[in-house]
Amino acid sequence: MEGISDIKIVALDPRRPPVMRKEPYLDLFFELSHKVPEDWSADFNELAAKKKLAAKINPDEGLFIETWVRGPDDIVGHLEVLKTKVAECNENYIAKIALRRGQEDDENALLASGTGEQGRLNRIIASLDFET
Repeated sequence: MEGISDIKIVALDPRRPPVMRKEPYLDLFFELSHKVPEDWSADFNELAAKKKLAAKINPDEGLFIETWVRGPDDIVGHLEVLKTKVAECNENYIAKIALRRGQEDDENALLASGTGEQGRLNRIIASLDFET
């Protein structure tokens, strides 16, 4: 199973290659290494919007970054920007997970410190190991 830190841009969507048209822009559909969670997509879209980056991911599909450039000469530079934003989004998402886990650990520690039978029960529950 691939993890969040493995998410990267791997190709252009072969079903939707860039095509020269009358309009002064090229639509690009970059494929990600694997489907991303909906909240990762939302985080990426929010990050792109803050940076005024014309890029988005459909959260239901979660596999392609939809974007555009003015001309062929802009593709390489735009790809580099998108790669850094994907890496930044990975880091932010992992940090949010770690923060959530830390908060859960704090809550468990608070429950475990209770007194009487409920406190003893809470300590037993908090010490359960589900890893193996």
